[in-house]
Amino acid sequence: MALAGGAQEPQGFARRDLAAINTLAADFMAQYDAPGLSIAIAKDDRLVFAEAYGFAEKPNEKLTPQHRLRIASVSKPITSVTIMSLLEQGRISLGERVFGKGAILGLAFGTPPYKQYVDDITVEHLLTHTCGGWSNGGPDPDPMFTNPRMDHARLISWTLDNLPIHNVPGTKFAYSNFGYCVLGRIIEKITDATYADYVRDNVLKRCGIKSMEIAGNTLADRKPNEAVYYGQDGENPYRMQVARMDAHGGWISTPSDLVRFLVYVDGFPGRPDILKDQTLRIMATPSQASNGYAKGWMVNRLDNWWHNGSLPGTISLMVRTSTGLTWAAITNTRRPGSQIDLDLDKLIWKMVKSVTAWPEIDLFKA
Repeated sequence: MALAGGAQEPQGFARRDLAAINTLAADFMAQYDAPGLSIAIAKDDRLVFAEAYGFAEKPNEKLTPQHRLRIASVSKPITSVTIMSLLEQGRISLGERVFGKGAILGLAFGTPPYKQYVDDITVEHLLTHTCGGWSNGGPDPDPMFTNPRMDHARLISWTLDNLPIHNVPGTKFAYSNFGYCVLGRIIEKITDATYADYVRDNVLKRCGIKSMEIAGNTLADRKPNEAVYYGQDGENPYRMQVARMDAHGGWISTPSDLVRFLVYVDGFPGRPDILKDQTLRIMATPSQASNGYAKGWMVNRLDNWWHNGSLPGTISLMVRTSTGLTWAAITNTRRPGSQIDLDLDKLIWKMVKSVTAWPEIDLFKA
């Protein structure tokens, strides 16, 4: 790709900048034996970089920016934005109760009377991981990785009947995949549509996204233009109920589409956002129980928002910085017990810091 005489590369980057980015990617992939790595970066709501490295399927299918990959918990901001859009429409409020007589889901799941505190859980508690239990960090098992033969309804009923709430809702942060599964069912109850259909038609399409969908579970369920996932240290990416994870970890996407989603909810002036400024502020405000997590987004005092994701065969990342840069990155492997997720985050920060001048192109328009 290099041009003579110090000219810019075809992508609009200086040759030395693009070489630095490529070297960083190669080093990361070698460190973690990653078959594939796909990255997209936007500057001021313009897609300025979209590149893929390695393989979608070894040994012959090269990974391209158009390949889709599982995004795991990066699905949670998508669910959050959907809930916030329903909030703007006046169809839901954050303080509404979820379970019990007169609540959104009423008595449709489980066997009333419910265990202590279940009736007190609100939509906001689910969004902020402060419902008081059902976490992926114990003492009970993460419900989303139990009872693989159960559908959403049976799993929610089993969880309500068998797993207690350990803390008063709103008082303690405990990351809950199950809470976002319930948010998916709330969306279905309010809209009378499936979670995937409503999100696709009323959120993703407003961002110009057409190719995202819920993943399948097995290799035979591989979607068109989807990468293959490779487990390490005995992990099998195809022994999970990924489709059942829909609202908390089930989507597949390209990094470019994740960045496209970001630029429509980032609060920057470049493109009109699909949510109002006031709604975005509510969404990005952390709870009293955790100053590092808002409603579907990790946040910090620098006004950066992000979320990462991790499943056997997948590490993902989506970041909105306060400086006007947004990006997404996905691999088709993970290494258990390593810091691959942290190093993927560091990788993209190193990449953007290595750029001396951003091109004026917008690959969204290409």
